[in-house]
Amino acid sequence: MCIIMIVRLIIGALMIGAVYSVVGIGYSVIYRASGLMSLCQGDMLMFGAFLGLFFNKSLGLPFPIALLFTTVLMFLLGMGIQKFLVIPLLKKASGFASVILCTLALSYVLQNTALIGWGARMFQFPSIFKTNSINIFGIGVAPENALVLGAAILVMIILHLFMTKTKFGTAMRAAALDETAASAVGINVGITKGVAWGIASGLAGAIGCLMGPVYGVYTTMGILIGQKGFAGAVSGGYGNMYGAIIGGMFFGFAETFISAYISTSYKDCISFGILIIILTFMPTGILKSKVLE
Repeated sequence: MCIIMIVRLIIGALMIGAVYSVVGIGYSVIYRASGLMSLCQGDMLMFGAFLGLFFNKSLGLPFPIALLFTTVLMFLLGMGIQKFLVIPLLKKASGFASVILCTLALSYVLQNTALIGWGARMFQFPSIFKTNSINIFGIGVAPENALVLGAAILVMIILHLFMTKTKFGTAMRAAALDETAASAVGINVGITKGVAWGIASGLAGAIGCLMGPVYGVYTTMGILIGQKGFAGAVSGGYGNMYGAIIGGMFFGFAETFISAYISTSYKDCISFGILIIILTFMPTGILKSKVLE
């Protein structure tokens, strides 16, 4: 019985850790590509969940199609934010702080847009599976949970391959390292930055849509997830995609096992307390990336 419980906890920790990792990757991709910080990733996740709910429940589209439409629209939203909000602010020499404040304001805009459109109550997705449980290592797991974990892992693999094996991914990394040199060899730095913001937004929207059937959809669902995704990205090494995965998984396992063996009341306090300790002794994160410049 004890082994079964531990396996259940590990599966749960992997699922929520994967969610934090994907959100954290979004923060890191934006910072790595543009040297900027977005504080609206959590509410991008929330808005993606509501879009998925609209496509799936209101329009009656199959869940995979709803997920695809949500991801594409959120990707375009991210590119739009970079083009119509971030670039004008930077052209006016408003600086780093203004961009952060702009994304924070955008976070409240997204929350209130969802509140006006759908109200304050929690919504549930229609059932997307015919069965309530699937067998993993002899243990019954809700298929929606398995879908979140599997999709998050798949996203990480695809993003790794995109960044390391494709010409555009290589161009993004080159532009992040040296914009002047990248421009000199014909790389459109503006496009690479826009795509980075689009990827971050698309990832958040997709994971929000996937989480909807598990946790329900409500206007404040992205706040704590966004905070923990950001904390995971910073503790792993801000700007490092793999650091975000490590940090996200750390928070997933920490809060799951603290909830199980200590108390759910203390899971956030202890988790963020450990973050403070990590940054005290490793201020550039576990993988020693520059946190902020």
